[in-house]
Amino acid sequence: MAERVSVQHRAEELAATLPPLLVAAERVAATVAQGVHGRRRVGQGETFWQFRQYQPGDSAQRIDWRESAKSERLYIRETEWEAAQSVWLWRDDSPSMSYASTARLPEKRARADLLLVALAALLVRGGERVCVLGSGLPPLSGRIALSRIAAVIDRPVSPGSSLPEFEALPRHAQIVLFSDFLSPLDAVGAAIGRFAASGLRGHLLQILDPAEETLPFDGRVRFEGMEAEGEVLISRVEAVRDDYVDRLAAQREGLAAIARRAGWSFATHRSDRPPHTALLALYAALAQPMGH
Repeated sequence: MAERVSVQHRAEELAATLPPLLVAAERVAATVAQGVHGRRRVGQGETFWQFRQYQPGDSAQRIDWRESAKSERLYIRETEWEAAQSVWLWRDDSPSMSYASTARLPEKRARADLLLVALAALLVRGGERVCVLGSGLPPLSGRIALSRIAAVIDRPVSPGSSLPEFEALPRHAQIVLFSDFLSPLDAVGAAIGRFAASGLRGHLLQILDPAEETLPFDGRVRFEGMEAEGEVLISRVEAVRDDYVDRLAAQREGLAAIARRAGWSFATHRSDRPPHTALLALYAALAQPMGH
């Protein structure tokens, strides 16, 4: 519980110290109301999307009593417009995200967690509905949304997939993915392609440790894979550094190309740098009109 409060507190503290982001939050809230997602604003209740089970924090006025009468559970009637004005967040929880090259740096997963919850805090302040992809929870707004997201993110981590599982989401919603994106490009392209084909607009943020960018080691080094890749002994790391940097650049170029084809955005972030810049860039990307 203490750790959960800590992550949420640090994320909110980060968001609170960024006046430019707070200004951007007001702008995003206004543009969303005008149809930033590329669809006509039909208004609450005009276009049915789905029924979902009532959750604490939902207004009792939104309960559909006719649907609820068919079972012993209470159901909320959600409209397509409500669902479209939502942002779904996901972060890679595979073993590679546990990497940190030094004790003074956060693990990649810790930085992803902080950025995800901080972004959720800003979106909630701007009136957005947010949710963690794969959590089984509906998109919510207000303080309860932030508390739920922090709780989901702070749950004990069991090794998961390095790419998100496809989930049918409302057309024209937005999705933000935090990962090191070191998976094969064809696998990344297939995962992104399924979401893009369903009408989702998305944003990719690649998070890497500085050592993964520069390979700063010298001499004889044994590298151990974090995801069952085995180990490799390199007698002179400096002899392969240029090739390594070239391969990383090719990976990033491939990721950028995948994002462009899908109409998504792609950005990078190093765990030794302040999170503010990455957070601002993500928030600005969410404000862009559909297809920009």
